[in-house]
Amino acid sequence: MQPDAPVTIFGPDFPFAYDDWISNPAGLGRVPDDALGAEVAVIGAGMAGMVAAYELMRVGLRPVVYEPDRIGGRLRSEQFVPGEPEVAELGGMRFPVSSSAFFHYVDALGLRSRPFPNPLTEAAGSTVIDLGGETFYAKTLDDLPPIYREISDAWESALERIAGFSALQDAIRARDTATLKSMWNELVREWDDRSFYDFLATSKEFGNATFRHRELFGQVGFGTGGWDSDFSNSMLEILRVVVTNCDTDQRLIVGGAEQVPHRLWSATPHRIAHWPVGTSLSSLHSGAPRAGVAAIRRLGPDRIEVTDRWGDSRVFSAVVATCQAWLLSTEIECDESLFSQDLWMALDRTRYMQSSKTFVMVDRPFWTDTDPTTGRDVLSMTLTDRLTRGTYLFDNGPDRPGVICLSYTWMSDALKVLPHPVDRRVELSLAALKKIYPDLDIASHIVGRPITVSWEDDPNFLGAFKGALPGHYRYNTRMYNHFHGQEHLPDAERGIFIAGDDVSFTPAWVEGAVQTGLNAVWGVIAHFAGASHPSNPGPGDVFAELGPIDIGP
Repeated sequence: MQPDAPVTIFGPDFPFAYDDWISNPAGLGRVPDDALGAEVAVIGAGMAGMVAAYELMRVGLRPVVYEPDRIGGRLRSEQFVPGEPEVAELGGMRFPVSSSAFFHYVDALGLRSRPFPNPLTEAAGSTVIDLGGETFYAKTLDDLPPIYREISDAWESALERIAGFSALQDAIRARDTATLKSMWNELVREWDDRSFYDFLATSKEFGNATFRHRELFGQVGFGTGGWDSDFSNSMLEILRVVVTNCDTDQRLIVGGAEQVPHRLWSATPHRIAHWPVGTSLSSLHSGAPRAGVAAIRRLGPDRIEVTDRWGDSRVFSAVVATCQAWLLSTEIECDESLFSQDLWMALDRTRYMQSSKTFVMVDRPFWTDTDPTTGRDVLSMTLTDRLTRGTYLFDNGPDRPGVICLSYTWMSDALKVLPHPVDRRVELSLAALKKIYPDLDIASHIVGRPITVSWEDDPNFLGAFKGALPGHYRYNTRMYNHFHGQEHLPDAERGIFIAGDDVSFTPAWVEGAVQTGLNAVWGVIAHFAGASHPSNPGPGDVFAELGPIDIGP
């Protein structure tokens, strides 16, 4: 292992080097000559769908992308002023550098990133923590009362003692699959049925501390903010987040994350099979994807009919479905025979978390002003138990408007504002922040229109991202494993592949969408009797050795 080897999202459930696979000069694989130009339906134009479509095009197939709304999925960057760079990142907005496959595309597409202003980071400048009516101003953890250091130390100690955190990360850095799988498989057996809160409450580090320690950890947490909305989730989900550094060293995409799927749509790869150089997904679609899908039906072996919302029907040998799992049983009329009953159970048992954000654009980044009385920033990145929960500040330079995410909330906190229109959400947020910053008139700086989102209220999503409950590991493996071994399935179940971050083991992180999109690419290539190059085996080629552990019925 190189001493400076980075931690990446390498497993831990399936430790396959996707970043190496997609950057290898041998390419992802090839299909037989008689399959070149064959159409493959790709349902959904989010990150998983765009990666799948782009790479399928590069191997010489013809993706047909279906999208009911807009390219980007939950990478949704809403412009305050059309044509101007200031955006509200309504979906994914912070991307850990450990997302190496995602950043492969970010870099290849010529996009820039910069540090995300998370609490207690240099990018945030300053952080205010306001809990239980007490307000603390800090630039680093050491500026806070000692209890916060106690909580941080307890969390790190519990991770090390119970999960072997350092050894897991060393195995990830070294890409030591044997050690990583051995350690992780034991954690799966031990923690599949146990929640995040169970981990805290039964650990000696938190169990011997006061309830206040657990309460503050839930409200504030470390890295990206509070954890309490995840307390009911499987501890395995939290372990994946922290061991792969998803919660640290995060970046934003300058100009908006939606640019990544949009540029995949318009990109013209130089290395491409069958199609002439200059071909793009956009050119294959005459500039626009097909409408959203209304029905998927099985007509026979290698014949899957996809019907869009306007009644146009097309027949495909293969389909990649990247929409959120619930849509396959609520918004899209699907033949039940497309999936086994066990897989339907897994798809329907997927649990989506709610999420709400409210943004405003302001005349300038006024939070960099110094209060002459206190010597502090007049406004800071703010974590609170009030309605706003998390408030983030985005500085676009002294000569550009600033952007404030007034409120970023999950689960029950998101439901509190669900019935309200955007103006009322802004009013509620400003009222909450006024109690923390009584002398600051944020409203006087607001320009333009506010922007908000509640993902659970969107019929094309029905929720923000998956939050697996204890006992859901078996469901996740059924979904994740589906791309591999389809030659052993009944004919009625072959040729349809599912992808997306909710299919992955890292929901809510774009790397999961990228990796499962790439899994689907391998599955489609194999379905057309193609293969990866022997010098660059794909995920399905090593799945028997590296795949997720089977913990039984």
